[in-house]
Amino acid sequence: MSLQDIKTNALKISLAVILSAFAVEFLIGVSSNSLALITDSVHAILDSIVTVVLLVAAKWSTKPPDREHTYGHGKIETMGSFVAGIIILVISLFFVYESVSRFQEPKPLVVPGILAIIAAVYTLGSIFFRIAILRRALEKTDGSTLRVDLYHALMDMGATSVALVGIVFVIMGFYQGDNIAALILGGLLAALSLKLIHKSGLELTDAVPANMVKRVRDIVSNTAGVMKTESVQIRRSGSDIFTEITISLSAASSFEEAHKISANVEKNIKNAIANSNVTIHFEPTWKDVPADYIINKVATSVQGVKEIHNVSSFTAENGVFISLHVMVDRNMSLEDAHRVSDEIESQIKKSVADVNHITIHLEPYISIPESTPVEDITIEEQVTNIIKEYPKVKKIGRVITLHLQDIFKVDIDCSFEKDLTIEEVHDIVSDIEDKIKNQIKNAIVTIHPEPN
Repeated sequence: MSLQDIKTNALKISLAVILSAFAVEFLIGVSSNSLALITDSVHAILDSIVTVVLLVAAKWSTKPPDREHTYGHGKIETMGSFVAGIIILVISLFFVYESVSRFQEPKPLVVPGILAIIAAVYTLGSIFFRIAILRRALEKTDGSTLRVDLYHALMDMGATSVALVGIVFVIMGFYQGDNIAALILGGLLAALSLKLIHKSGLELTDAVPANMVKRVRDIVSNTAGVMKTESVQIRRSGSDIFTEITISLSAASSFEEAHKISANVEKNIKNAIANSNVTIHFEPTWKDVPADYIINKVATSVQGVKEIHNVSSFTAENGVFISLHVMVDRNMSLEDAHRVSDEIESQIKKSVADVNHITIHLEPYISIPESTPVEDITIEEQVTNIIKEYPKVKKIGRVITLHLQDIFKVDIDCSFEKDLTIEEVHDIVSDIEDKIKNQIKNAIVTIHPEPN
């Protein structure tokens, strides 16, 4: 049996029990002239109407989402509770008025007797049965319709008890006891209806308990990897709770890491709050992200930048000093390249606090065309002869020169004296690269140094 069947079966049994109590109370109430019993019987028929509304609402609320109801139809169940509350309020006010009017009338000729007590006792027994059925159903499923009907049953128990006490007082000779019981019942019904209207109205306007919002916010904030909880939006639709959350994650996180953190947030909320439907939005934040990473990310995003390398930063007493190498198109004019440099500097200052000075080294970028490379033996010999001019190069390994349209891609393996410092090797390699570029136009040179 599905959860929906458990819910509707419980409501159907409750409806049948209510109708039987109505029949007994109304017939005996009319025959014994007991306003309290008649009031309680009308309350019973009112409950039956409410239960029918709840049954219909429970059935409609299970319809799947569609184009007009993207969150589903759960609000129909809440709307049923809201309408039921209004009906109860109107009827309860009528009985308050009727009981007050009867205080002005003379003692009635017919007063309630032992049958009225039997009717009240029967109704109490039926209410206990309803409570047991509804509680058992609520242990297996959830839904505002079941909670509303259980709440009705608990209030009915108090109302029928008041009617029974009033009837006992009439039998004992205090005939106004029936009117007083009816007045109390009317007041209780009015209070019940107002509470039901208020609760359903809040739910219809998407109000949720403040402690639920705090609980969700605490769950999100305590999830590893979440830098900040930006916003939490919650709404209820029937028994389903829809939660939409925006979180800040470190901008240094990869997309895979961000997805994993979001999945953990969703899992933690669903474990803590039943029937949760969670949507996570994540945004990058630069808080606690290394400055070099921020600089690289910001500079790379500037239009015209081809590549960033050699990024460095250090903090002194008077601020942060930044240096980076920026590669732009080799055919770009100096004026355009300077504008790119200014934009990079502006963006970095917006992203990094306390910047004192930024040094940007502009370099030409030569892209490698997507064409079939052709090895050029003549250029290889020319490159080899250049390297032989440097005695600290002990061995020339493989020299590969590929001709790509108007570009020469040169890769060289060289062995140096093992006692040389890396700085000395760097200076020699740079000198070789410059000499090759001076002799071979549009050359892209990569030298791989190794110890001899």
